[in-house]
Amino acid sequence: MDKNDTAAAKLEPRTDVETFPNPRPEIDYTIEIQIPEFTCLCPKTGQPDFAVLELSYVPGDLCVELKSLKQYIWSFRDRGAFHEAVTNEIADLLANALTPRYLQLKAKFNVRGGIYTVVVVERRAPGWQSPEAISLP
Repeated sequence: MDKNDTAAAKLEPRTDVETFPNPRPEIDYTIEIQIPEFTCLCPKTGQPDFAVLELSYVPGDLCVELKSLKQYIWSFRDRGAFHEAVTNEIADLLANALTPRYLQLKAKFNVRGGIYTVVVVERRAPGWQSPEAISLP
């Protein structure tokens, strides 16, 4: 087994995410992550469901490590899950791991049976208020 085989063998689905300290916890800023290859299985038919996940969050003390996020998202590939349930499950895990000031997860599922589904969930730290939007000329 060479170096590349060893590295590939270590990349497996996982049920958690790793975090690292927010480099600027004293200010509000937004991190946006797009995950274009999310897959899970329809719990009724067993057929694959495909979605683009759009994660936006205002970090508190922690940020999500992207490789671990990729491995966590990979863990849904062979699981049956309703769109609403899986979107909330992912948001809950991220909110618990990161304790962000604000988190929004938008799951845009591909068409199934002639219907597109978009599920948007939010988590907000108690008392956190979004700064007032600025409109530039």
